Amino acid sequence: ICNSISRPTGEGCRTVPLAGHVGFDSLPDQLVNKSVSQGFCFNILCVGETGLGKSTLMDTLFNTKFEGEPATHTQPGVQLRSNTYDLQESNVGLKLTIVSTVGFGDQINKEDSYKPIVEFIDAQFEAYLQEELKIRRVLHTYHDSRIHACLYFIAPTGHSLKSLDLVTMKKLDSKVNIIPIIAKSDAISKSELTKFKIKITSELVSNGVQIYQFPTDDESVAEINGTMNAHLPFAVIGSTEELKIGNKMMKARQYPWGTVQVENEAHCDFVKLREMLIRVNMEDLREQTHSRHYELYRRCKLEEMGFKDTDPDSKPFSLQETYEAKRNEFLGELQKKEEEMRQMFVQRVKEKEAELKEAEKELHEKFDRLKKLHQDEKKKLEDKKKSLDDEVNAFKQRKTAAELLQSQGSQAGGSQTLKRDKEKKK
Repeated sequence: ICNSISRPTGEGCRTVPLAGHVGFDSLPDQLVNKSVSQGFCFNILCVGETGLGKSTLMDTLFNTKFEGEPATHTQPGVQLRSNTYDLQESNVGLKLTIVSTVGFGDQINKEDSYKPIVEFIDAQFEAYLQEELKIRRVLHTYHDSRIHACLYFIAPTGHSLKSLDLVTMKKLDSKVNIIPIIAKSDAISKSELTKFKIKITSELVSNGVQIYQFPTDDESVAEINGTMNAHLPFAVIGSTEELKIGNKMMKARQYPWGTVQVENEAHCDFVKLREMLIRVNMEDLREQTHSRHYELYRRCKLEEMGFKDTDPDSKPFSLQETYEAKRNEFLGELQKKEEEMRQMFVQRVKEKEAELKEAEKELHEKFDRLKKLHQDEKKKLEDKKKSLDDEVNAFKQRKTAAELLQSQGSQAGGSQTLKRDKEKKK
């Protein structure tokens, strides 16, 4: 930078010497130092069927033995297993998160196999959005768990993509950067591999699947990225076993017919994948995740919540106005629901009153029937009592008459006996 600022000589112009070095060319260094001190995070999602070597490839990529248990083929559903590791290279720290799909493709019905993956990615977006919406947010210390790259492992069939692969990638292409790779590519011949790559690319295009394209707008990486885009999908081989080849120890796989070198570009595309994923485009993957996929999720989510940038007249609409409009809308809905509940309550009360009146009417009718029945029974009893009283009176009268007749008869019999006695004495 020059030591003075000058303007064209003329009236009212003068040269002002600088007191020292301006130094704003050190801004990139300041950013680098700050970023290095804070460290970086990178999150990889490995999607593929069980047994395609996802864990082995991760170990090979980062030259680290990551912890993990081998998955079985007996999983009832797809589960996502996430592990975070702190890696150090020179003075740069990296918080690496590896997410693997356990049980993917092992079920008989694979119709909903993609749903747990989509839900997991959305959950990470939602967690970051909730942190952004907080009044007191700490994004500089927040552990960003959003998926930056999705390595989609394709089985080396040599024919075409499976329907499960097409459906899953179609559901994921708007949410994550998809990098398709052919796993265990040493299982098919070189000619078959070339045809397989062409077939995969054709099927992805015909089905409208948008995979991640390495950026070519930056002149420093445009040439290499343009070349690597033509090699997609990468055919890779993973191995943690080191064999002595010549005078060097190299990662390789030993077969009865020979040795496959993982880092030999004539054998596979592992080096190309490592270069593109880690050395050249890691920051672009992080940027694409934030500026494209997360922004799409954020926009859709805020629109669902009722937030918008412009009013119906296409005029700017502030957050406060959106909040007030949403609040008024909520209050209107609340009042509407309250009125509906009140009317429902009144209707229920009226129905209950009608039911009670009907029940009261039935009770009155039942009471009248019982009362009438009681009166009839009472009348019958009174009539029966009267008839019994009449019978009793008649019986008493007959008894009295009988007693009278009996007394008269006894008196007559006594007088006759006395008369006979007198006659005997004479």
